[in-house]
Amino acid sequence: MHDTTTYLTTLRQELVASADPAHAIGQRGFFKEPINPLGVRAPELNALVARHWRTLKGLPTAQLLALCDTLWRSEVFEDPVLAAKWCGRAVPRLEPGAFDTFETWLSTRVGNWAHCDVLCTGCLGPLLLRFPDLIPRTRPWLTSPNRWLRRGAAVSLVPAARRGLLPGQVFPVADALLEDPDDLVRKGYGWLLREASKARPNEVLAFVLARRGRMPRVSLRCAIELLPPGQRARAMERA
Repeated sequence: MHDTTTYLTTLRQELVASADPAHAIGQRGFFKEPINPLGVRAPELNALVARHWRTLKGLPTAQLLALCDTLWRSEVFEDPVLAAKWCGRAVPRLEPGAFDTFETWLSTRVGNWAHCDVLCTGCLGPLLLRFPDLIPRTRPWLTSPNRWLRRGAAVSLVPAARRGLLPGQVFPVADALLEDPDDLVRKGYGWLLREASKARPNEVLAFVLARRGRMPRVSLRCAIELLPPGQRARAMERA
């Protein structure tokens, strides 16, 4: 790829050709924030990601990140999703410095939960697994006024949690966000605990039981969703 402008024009044409305006209307209903989707459904979007990756995977890392940065500046809903998915495929070759780019996108470009989650689970999370020494750099996110950084502090640990890894990071983050006033942050750490319960059900149950008097119900219900029925019933009892 030699001409970024031409490439992005071609990419836009392919997205528009795959778009379903009726789906775009339905997408808007999932968000309280305003979004501008073309209406490309997930299978078509993922097929486009795979098809274009054959070209993009050969780009130097700096050029790939620059292209994705341009997509993150777009007002079109699908563009940052593409960028995150391509960067996610590139994580095995990325160096720790990519954290700065991902953090910038999270703090300045993300404006809805979908973009937060695709960036955190697809890019930041795998990067943190490769370079655990980067994890302390997410700690200031826990007290940030930016809701996406706070949600991101939890969601970026989802890839580790679902594999039973980094419990010394997962549970303290959930604890730090326990009484966060933002519903999307509460759902974010609830999701983190739910993923952790796949490999560490007893630890998640103990965490919930010790805090259920203070834990918002939306977080609690999400956290225990995959636990056995008896454990779920026990967790739902009023403290």
